[in-house]
Amino acid sequence: MVREYRSETLERTLRTLHSAVPGIIASVIVNIDGLLVSAYPPGDEENYEENPTSSPQVAAMAATLIGLAERTLGRLAQGSLERLLMEGEEGIMVVYPAGRAALAVLVEKDTKMGRVLYAASHARNDVIQILGG
Repeated sequence: MVREYRSETLERTLRTLHSAVPGIIASVIVNIDGLLVSAYPPGDEENYEENPTSSPQVAAMAATLIGLAERTLGRLAQGSLERLLMEGEEGIMVVYPAGRAALAVLVEKDTKMGRVLYAASHARNDVIQILGG
């Protein structure tokens, strides 16, 4: 039996997410310290245009946004963060907390968000299992 490395399992999870929903541009998993864990499509350190979400700065910002959202909801007594959705003129970013990590998904503007949210929620659950909570 061939064992798959954790990084390969995470990349497969992101690849599955992309194949499930047309319109997903890129996705990343970052840890709570803002370090990139996995990206799909895999980024090129010299060319972030290929997968803009795979840059270290975007990973750090996603972790910061999760932290701010969690503190804000806590301060307002609204319970735990389920997801953070940011909509811009050109596209949408959804960030899900995933245990001690976060899943961020960049989506084209005209993509059906119900499908994205459903598939990303399942991918988030997979990430939690893979990383052990």
